Amino acid sequence: MSKASIVATSLSFAWADATPVFDDLTFAVGPGRTGLVAPNGAGKSTLLRLVAGDLTPTGGTIAVDGVLGYLPQNLPLDGGLTVADALEIAPVVRALAAIEAGDAAEEHFATVGNDWDVEERARAQLDRLGLGDVALDRPLETLSGGQVVSLGLAAQLLKHPDVLLLDEPTNNLDRAARARLLDALADFRGALLVVSHDRDLLDRVDRIAELTRGELRMFGGGFTMYHEAKRAARDVAEQRLRTAEQDLKREKRELQQARERAARRATAGARAGQDIPRIIAGGLKRRAQESAGRADDLHGQRVDAARARVDEADRALREDDTLALSLPDTVVPQGRTVVAATDVRVRDLFDGAGLTIRGPERIALTGPNGAGKSTLLRVLAGLQSPSSGTVTRADGRVAYLSQRLDLLDPSVSTADHLRAAAPDRPRTEQMHLLARFLFKPDRAAQPVATLSGGERLRATLLCVLCADPAPHLLLLDEPTNNLDLTSVEQLTAALTAYRGAFVVVSHDERFLRDIAVDRWLTLSARTLRETAPPDS
Repeated sequence: MSKASIVATSLSFAWADATPVFDDLTFAVGPGRTGLVAPNGAGKSTLLRLVAGDLTPTGGTIAVDGVLGYLPQNLPLDGGLTVADALEIAPVVRALAAIEAGDAAEEHFATVGNDWDVEERARAQLDRLGLGDVALDRPLETLSGGQVVSLGLAAQLLKHPDVLLLDEPTNNLDRAARARLLDALADFRGALLVVSHDRDLLDRVDRIAELTRGELRMFGGGFTMYHEAKRAARDVAEQRLRTAEQDLKREKRELQQARERAARRATAGARAGQDIPRIIAGGLKRRAQESAGRADDLHGQRVDAARARVDEADRALREDDTLALSLPDTVVPQGRTVVAATDVRVRDLFDGAGLTIRGPERIALTGPNGAGKSTLLRVLAGLQSPSSGTVTRADGRVAYLSQRLDLLDPSVSTADHLRAAAPDRPRTEQMHLLARFLFKPDRAAQPVATLSGGERLRATLLCVLCADPAPHLLLLDEPTNNLDLTSVEQLTAALTAYRGAFVVVSHDERFLRDIAVDRWLTLSARTLRETAPPDS
């Protein structure tokens, strides 16, 4: 186990359209917990896929020493798959059932091999991750997003991996499920490489690997130590920028003073030249001009050098691109009823749920995985009819962000989606919006299917929030999933300034506090009730 490692040597990768992601990337990750951080679109998920063998490098090599486990960001939700399929034990379970039923066919024993206790081991992993009541033959489509994530982790742990890759493993997990995941990772003794925006998880790793500008830099300790180191480096960069700017001002001032001195000498020489022969005066004038030219060139070079130092200091200071997110300028008057739901029931999820949203209320909807939070949002949005009860909506658009990012057609580009959502916006304004959501023209023209998880979330946010007309109610299901930490801060600032109503489903309690939630609702045990904010 101590030899578990990931080693990349001169690793390069580019997409089929020749868009580069990495070039000559070399690094090694050994035993222990490593958190991988980077802005959205920098290639975190792509790097994990390269390590897992899902993608082939265009140059260099990447080697894994040990049994590999990989939990991707997007897990299968095919209605035809069962829990046993997701655990990759379905053939063995079927063979065991056939043997128990008296079928002694040789192929059944070959399928089982040495895995006679596979069901017991599977149940132990499921119990450990809070899925003890989930049957092996249960369809995946009946599970919540958080349950699917926990199930995916159980599937990887069943392999007893030496190297474990996790891509946003706390997405959609409730507080209890997060605690169980953190306990499981604390017990892991191999080489763990985890992509996450979860600050609590990142504070429990042994080191932070920062992927930026095509390089992987290692920082000892968890996220807090990494953040402090980055802040200290930023302070130094800011001081260098201030010094460079002062040098530039001084060099410009000296250049101007040199030119003024040269002009005064030229004027004095012209007056003096009236009393000496023309040929001598011409020679003096030429020498004065040459001297002034040399001085001007020298000071000009100094100004150019100072300006280059300013540019270099500015580049060192400037962070990677961040989301410039502002929400529509919507105002919902105090007391106005936006949505009224009465005695709403949906299948076996909840009974008699009632909710009235008035004015610019900020509501957090919490509860355990599988309680029906996402379903309730879909009912409020009018995308799903309740089994019984009524939902009344005021005039105005309701903007709904799905947890599974399935609102956009994967074959259509982000730019085309935006044109369809806001056809009356001028072309220049559409391009400006794409840029603010960090979509350069070539990336905006790519099909949504080619985007990273963070990019798909940004594309969905763009098309949902900037569609016409502006929404008076936002229904956001886990909006921070797949966003890098800087973008989470931008989303927090945007929601804080938003003057419409919103309901947010999120298990990120720090995020919910930061957006100044007014009301906390909890959906559990088939009941929706008003609750106090959770303890810190």
